[in-house]
Amino acid sequence: MVKVTIVGRVSDGLPLAQGLRYMNEENGYLACYKQQAEFILQEISRGALMASKMTIHADHFCFNYLVENGVVFIVLCESTYPRKLAFHYLQDIQKEFEKFDKTLIGKITRPYSFVKFDGVIANFSRQYTDTRTQANLSKLKANRKQDLDIATEDIYNILERKRNSEIVRRLQATPQPESTIWCSPRLEVIALKWTPIMIIVITSMALVWASLALTDDFIISRW
Repeated sequence: MVKVTIVGRVSDGLPLAQGLRYMNEENGYLACYKQQAEFILQEISRGALMASKMTIHADHFCFNYLVENGVVFIVLCESTYPRKLAFHYLQDIQKEFEKFDKTLIGKITRPYSFVKFDGVIANFSRQYTDTRTQANLSKLKANRKQDLDIATEDIYNILERKRNSEIVRRLQATPQPESTIWCSPRLEVIALKWTPIMIIVITSMALVWASLALTDDFIISRW
């Protein structure tokens, strides 16, 4: 069964429309999966997920997404829902999306503000609720090799890669000290300023001491 649907832009990862606008006690558990769908949209936008079609497993559900003409179509289904039917659903809403003015869509700046398309998603989701209807059975029987070119991932692997990339990014952004000898930049500045002076003073003292020592030796040798 179709649970959550999100349509978003690839260029900036902005979610444009959704199929389930209001959460209640019955479907409140889907809020977490909606956040994961938004995360997948962001990963596609930043280039972390390169495939134009993919199934992403998440617990007892799976996300299916389709990327066409700079727009991402994501649907969450139960893991038992036929993947082939899920992609038929995505293709149907993608074709309807193409009928809208692209310049208008490009001007959208607020998340989920393309409310007009929410009704389109709702209509198609009702058509795909029952997998045993004649129309849906016909879609399942046609093009049986269609699933072969769809990549498969696990949401937890994607989350782990994201965490690792964030750790690397933070390490690269943290300025590394040029020298660890003095333990702090302030001490290093003081050391650089006074070290040459101390060297001169110590050298002068050593020369004076050596001169005095030679003088004493000379006096003693005369006596």
